[in-house]
Amino acid sequence: MDDSDVVKPDGYKFEALGIVRDGSKSTKTKNIYEKGYYVTEACVLTKSDHPVSIFSEIHSSKEKNFTSTNDITFSAMERGAALFKKATFVMDRGYDDNKMFLKLDELEQDYVIRLTAKRKLFFHGKWIPATQLRNQRKGKIKTLLTYKGKRHEAYLSHVKVQITASRKDIYLVLVYGITEHPMMLATNKVIKSKEDVINVAKAYFSRWRIEEYFRCKKQVFHFENFRVRKLAAINALNFYITLCMAFLAHISMKPETSVIKVSIIQTSNPIKEKVHFFYYRLAKGISGILSYAKEGVRLWFRIKRPTYHQLCLKLLV
Repeated sequence: MDDSDVVKPDGYKFEALGIVRDGSKSTKTKNIYEKGYYVTEACVLTKSDHPVSIFSEIHSSKEKNFTSTNDITFSAMERGAALFKKATFVMDRGYDDNKMFLKLDELEQDYVIRLTAKRKLFFHGKWIPATQLRNQRKGKIKTLLTYKGKRHEAYLSHVKVQITASRKDIYLVLVYGITEHPMMLATNKVIKSKEDVINVAKAYFSRWRIEEYFRCKKQVFHFENFRVRKLAAINALNFYITLCMAFLAHISMKPETSVIKVSIIQTSNPIKEKVHFFYYRLAKGISGILSYAKEGVRLWFRIKRPTYHQLCLKLLV
């Protein structure tokens, strides 16, 4: 799960246009704010690790009946819980909120949530900063993890703690060697072995697939380049884009010997022989194939038209 933004800096007539943080321009030290909307997205991963959206809503705090972003996030969680009997919700530091932990406990779902430096945990009978636990331990489990498209050698550690929200036993999984400060991941998943610790870390790093999903949505389908002004119409366009992305996921899951998949990829003229994210080349290939259809659907389907009947008047004697 993650939030993104739709920026309309030159817009004036869009409905309930708010102020959002522009993720493409902001840096670690400086936030850039523009006019626009927030997008709450929940994606699942296919067997080939491609993201498919199960919840996507564009919203603004300027809406007339808007309550809070948390309510929209909870709706996304409920959608996931309704679709899957048991899921693992993976979230970044923006979701390190007691309300999130309590909601996931209520839904009886697993989670892996990255903690912020402000988080305090209950350990050995007292509350201590999570950063203190992080600095006192060292990674003992060596593994390879993919972070932002690159393979990294990481070291993992874990410790049983309790969190402020529910006082239930959870695990703090620490990831050393990738970022400047070791990552702190909170999870309620059962950990009994080294493999369980590695799987928790891999689950978190799979979250970067949703970042690729947002990027593809904006670059391939020009997500931010809409002209409709009503929020209902904007969300309708977002729904159609979501369907297109789901179709790309459906094609990506086909075997490498699939004729249609091979034909689409060949049409896209890929530079690299192998990639881990197929959406760009599939979209380019489909666009290339459809570019030959100069006559629209007329050459593909025979359209049945009703027979024209001339009006007849009968004189009754």
